[in-house]
Amino acid sequence: MIPHLRIARPVTDLAESKKLYCLGLGLQELGNFDEHDGFSGIMLGRSDLNWHLEFTVCHRHPVEPAATVDDVLVLYYPDNILWQKTCQQMLNAGFLTINSFNPYWDVAGRTFIDNDGYRTVLQNRAWPIG
Repeated sequence: MIPHLRIARPVTDLAESKKLYCLGLGLQELGNFDEHDGFSGIMLGRSDLNWHLEFTVCHRHPVEPAATVDDVLVLYYPDNILWQKTCQQMLNAGFLTINSFNPYWDVAGRTFIDNDGYRTVLQNRAWPIG
C-alpha cells in the first residue's frame, strides 16, 4: 500500500492554481516553500486524503506546463448530489469545461481544464468500478 501520494506539476501562477483548486475541489494549503534552490511551491490537499497536489514555479529556469490532452487527474464522486455540487464549484472557481479527448470520461463525468492546461475529470461513479 502506498502511504501517501503527491502529484507535482509546474505552473505559471501559484496564486491562481491555489485559488482554482482550493475553491474548486475544497482543498487547503498544507504547506509551501519559497526560493528553495530556485523553486517556490505550494502543497494542496486535506487531512482526510491520502494524496495531495504540489504546484511549483522554477525561478531560475522557468518550466512551461506541458500537459497533453490525455493527461488527466480523475476523482470519483459516487454521490450524485456531491458530484453536481463539486462540478459547480469547479465552474465557480474559474475552471472551464471541455469534452474529454478520451470519450470514456464524458459518459459519467465532466472534464475541467485549468489556466495551465491541466485536466481534471470528475466521475459520477464509485471506485473501484466493478
